Amino acid sequence: MERNVNIIDDLDGGKIVIINDILFKGRQRIGWHEVEKYLKEFVGEFYSMIETEDMIFIGSDLPDEFTGSNYTKKLKGTLAKAKANATQGIPEMIEIASQKRFRENLKEKHNSDAEYGWYRYDTKFALPVYDENQELERFNIFKAVLLIRHANDDKLYLYDLVNIKKETSKPLEQ
Repeated sequence: MERNVNIIDDLDGGKIVIINDILFKGRQRIGWHEVEKYLKEFVGEFYSMIETEDMIFIGSDLPDEFTGSNYTKKLKGTLAKAKANATQGIPEMIEIASQKRFRENLKEKHNSDAEYGWYRYDTKFALPVYDENQELERFNIFKAVLLIRHANDDKLYLYDLVNIKKETSKPLEQ
């Protein structure tokens, strides 16, 4: 799988994952089946976070949850397109994640797959915006939260990307 992704420093000393290609076009109808198929290429991989050195595994449940969660179903327009295209930068978004927070599992349906609770980490990514001539105009920056489940095998698994918010400050210029 070839990916065109970079990590840069932002002005606040944080990191941003720059996703240079738009694989999933359109804002009205995202092909979530294609996104799910793309995510399956990551299953079985694992990535390390720089800040915490946590190892985050990609389990077989990620593609279905990522594309079919209640959160995803509510997304529209730019945020739906952002979530779909963010899939390309999953390894790097895990790597730069920060601000680890714990939350106990409160739902009975997750007693086996998140027996030891949930972690949330903040991450950032940017997607290109093209003008009418298909020339790169700028990058829109998005903040998001990686939802990680702590399973009964004592491993941490990426479960979903939630709380995606477009930054309203000045976007990255070319």
